[in-house]
Amino acid sequence: MKCTNLRRAGLSIVAAALLTGVTACGGSGGSGDSDGSGGSGASGKGGDGSPRLSPVAALLTAEKSTDGADSAKVESTTTMGSVMSMTADGALGWGDGLTGTLTITYTGGTMADTMRQMGTTSMEARYLPDAYYARMGDTFAEQAGGRHWIRYAYDDLESLGGSSGAYLKDQMQNTTPNQSVKLLLASGDVREVGEEKVRGQRTTHYSGTVEVADLAEKNSNLSQSQLDDLRKTLEQAGVTTETVDIWVDDRDLLVKKVEKGETTAGAYAQTAYYSDYGTEVSAEVPPASDTADFSELVKQQGAGAGS
Repeated sequence: MKCTNLRRAGLSIVAAALLTGVTACGGSGGSGDSDGSGGSGASGKGGDGSPRLSPVAALLTAEKSTDGADSAKVESTTTMGSVMSMTADGALGWGDGLTGTLTITYTGGTMADTMRQMGTTSMEARYLPDAYYARMGDTFAEQAGGRHWIRYAYDDLESLGGSSGAYLKDQMQNTTPNQSVKLLLASGDVREVGEEKVRGQRTTHYSGTVEVADLAEKNSNLSQSQLDDLRKTLEQAGVTTETVDIWVDDRDLLVKKVEKGETTAGAYAQTAYYSDYGTEVSAEVPPASDTADFSELVKQQGAGAGS
């Protein structure tokens, strides 16, 4: 496999893994400003005889409780057409910027094939407030001066995807698991499905449909021109709406979420489970001698393509 191809593959995998961290925490969240429209089940009694909250009121409480928990263990599965299927397992914190470590394993699709060419289908991902680090395989390291880690500074994201990259950077620096709750609140389409058991816990299931581009506008610091470009990118990718389902436990904490939608690459879906809220989270910066910078690899890839 040529050096340039290896770098290109490494960069695409890093971008996908970066996105996995965002979505595992509820990436494309909304503002949380809802007028309560679309809610049902606003009256009556709960199973313990207490007054039953409307879906919007219940989700507002869950949003605050989940945000205030600061950290949790996360397990997720993500699929996107024939492009990839992957799992992620670890712990993330959001008290002072996104931090934590996930083990990401590609289980199918073209991404898994690409990873196999680099000697592994699993990698470690470390999230720090200013950058994301991905540990690639030994085959990649042989083509990258012996360095296994790629440092992906959030400030470099825009150079990868323009306005899409700028939005991803914005979300990486502001994302928390409670964004999935905000997602429903901002949609104006909040429905209570009912009480269900999730891994033995009693939970309440809520569901809704959201307009992806509208939520990007409500929950980012992008300029109007960046938002317009992002909307075009989403349309070209076939992403318009997605369904969001969340399950909240008796402590008003998010314990499960499912997001589903369509893209030109096929259907995508992500299921994430959250547990052990308040767990200790650590993520150390890898050794500089074993780390290649994303922007440096981009320059090398450009030079290789021009030679």
